[in-house]
Amino acid sequence: MRLEYFDMIDRVVSLDRAEGRIAALATVPTASPVFEGHFPGHPLVPGVLLTETMAQASGYLLLARASFSHMPFLMGVDKARFRSFVGPGAVLEVEASLEHDGSGYAVTKAAIRAEGKPLCNAELRFKTMPFPEGLDAPMRERAARIGLLDGADAR
Repeated sequence: MRLEYFDMIDRVVSLDRAEGRIAALATVPTASPVFEGHFPGHPLVPGVLLTETMAQASGYLLLARASFSHMPFLMGVDKARFRSFVGPGAVLEVEASLEHDGSGYAVTKAAIRAEGKPLCNAELRFKTMPFPEGLDAPMRERAARIGLLDGADAR
């Protein structure tokens, strides 16, 4: 996890394209410039970055289901709940499941746990569109790095 670069997911643990489910891991770094201001002397991962982590897991699920034909863009966050604080070094278990996919929109439900305890969850809405010019290759590289792609998807 590189907080300051919004590179949140470290590794995909499981992917079920047919059922529309993904599980991933994200390890919060022990040091990051993000912690210098949030909060001095009491570092916590901002809720917006936890939301981004859920959105990225959901996005990878949508990319895999569409075989990288369309890029998901986060359009809405509903029913977000934060139950605990997340500090440096935490290992986050991130899960997302598909609720709806069609007409250029997708909805997922996502959650983060640490040591089996719920930390946060949300319903996320995405617009899916053809990849913007030049974004396909970097997304495939990132997906390969975290173990999302198999040989057929890597192209």
